[in-house]
Amino acid sequence: MKTGRGKPLGALVLALALFGCAREEASRAEAVDKTSEILVGEYGSMTGPEASFGQGTHNGIILALDEINAGGGVKGRKIKVITEDDQSRPDQAASAVTKLISQHRVVAILGAAASSNSLAGAPICQSNKVPMITPGSTNPEVTKKGDYIFRTCFIDPYQGEALAKYIANDLKLRRAAILRDVSSDYSMGLANVFRQTFVSLGGEIVAEQSYSKGDSDFRAQLTGLKSSRMEVLFVPGYYTDIGQIAIQARDLGIQHPLMGGDGWDSPRLIEIGGEALEGSFYTNHHHADDPAPSVRNFVDKYRKRHGYDPDGGAALGYDSMKLLASAMRRAASLDGPTLRDEIARTREFAGVTGVITMGPDRNPLNKKFVVLEVKNGRLALRAAIEPLAGSADGSEQKSQ
Repeated sequence: MKTGRGKPLGALVLALALFGCAREEASRAEAVDKTSEILVGEYGSMTGPEASFGQGTHNGIILALDEINAGGGVKGRKIKVITEDDQSRPDQAASAVTKLISQHRVVAILGAAASSNSLAGAPICQSNKVPMITPGSTNPEVTKKGDYIFRTCFIDPYQGEALAKYIANDLKLRRAAILRDVSSDYSMGLANVFRQTFVSLGGEIVAEQSYSKGDSDFRAQLTGLKSSRMEVLFVPGYYTDIGQIAIQARDLGIQHPLMGGDGWDSPRLIEIGGEALEGSFYTNHHHADDPAPSVRNFVDKYRKRHGYDPDGGAALGYDSMKLLASAMRRAASLDGPTLRDEIARTREFAGVTGVITMGPDRNPLNKKFVVLEVKNGRLALRAAIEPLAGSADGSEQKSQ
C-alpha cells in the first residue's frame, strides 16, 4: 500500500520513528545540558615570579564560587571553574586561554592578574566570542582588545593620575625619580601616566632609570638615581622586584621613600623587603581594615578559610566571580553575545572593592582605591580615596 504521494507506508513510519527518536535525543541532551555544570575558565599565575597574584586571585574566585553554588548556582546549575596556570608568562597565557576555549568549551573566562598575560589572552577570547573579565590587569590596552573583554579593577590612567595628585597635593613633594620595568606593559603604562600628571601639577621628574623582569641587581640604576635631587622614588613594578630594590637602595644610602602601584600588593612584599620598605607606600584596590560591612564579612570568611588576610587580588577575584554569576542569572542564555551584553549592562554592583558600574569601554566607572603604607613591619591604611558622587571623569575625594 502507498500513500497519496507515492511513498511506501513503511518508509513513512520509519521516518516518523527516526524523527521521534531524534526529538527524544535532542530533548535528553537539552535536559542534560540544563542540569550539567556551567564551565567557567580561569587563567593566572599559579606558578612563576608573579604566583602571589595568581594564587590570591584564585582564592578569591573559589571563595565566591563556593558561595554561589551553595546558594543554588545559576539557573539551577552549579558552576565549575577550570583553572589553567599561565606560569607568569604571556606565551603560556595564550596557550591556557586556547585550551580553555577549544578543549573545555567554557562559557566565560576570568583572568589574568598581570597585564602582559591578559594582553596575550584577550585577543583569543575576542576572536572566539567568549567573554573575559580580568580581575586585576590595570593596563588600559587590555579592554581595547575588543567588546568581549571586561575588567573589575580600576585602570592605570586612573591609578597613576590619582597617585601623582596624592604626591603633589597631599604630600607636597615636587621632585620625583622613576625606576620602571621596560619588559612590563603594566610598569611602562603606569610610569607614563604618573609622569604626565605629576609634571602637569608642577612637579619635576629629576631622573629615570629602567630594568627588565628577571633582573636581580639594581645597583647601577640606583646609583644613577642617587645623585638626583629626588624627594621620592616611583617604582611601578611587581612585588617580586620591589623588595630587592628597596634593600639595595638602602644599602646605597638612599633614604627617600619608595612608592608604587597595585603591583606591589602581595603578602610576600614585606617578607622580601623587610625594614628597607619602612615608610614606603602604594595604591591598591582594597585593604583588610576597611570598616565597610561587606568588606568585614569577606575578610572574616577569607581569614577563616586561609588563616591570613586577603590581598587586593583576592578581593578582585571574589568580585569578578560574583559579577559574572550575576550577569549569568540575568542573561536569557549563556551564549557568548548574550552573556557579553549582560556583563556590559552591569550597574551599581556592590563588590568588596567598591561599587562597579561598567562604562562604555568595559572598564568600571569611578572606583575607590586606597593608599597603603609599610609601617612597623605591616601594611597600614594611609588614605582611602573615594570618587565624587555623580562624577564621570574619575575625580576623587579623600577620606582618612
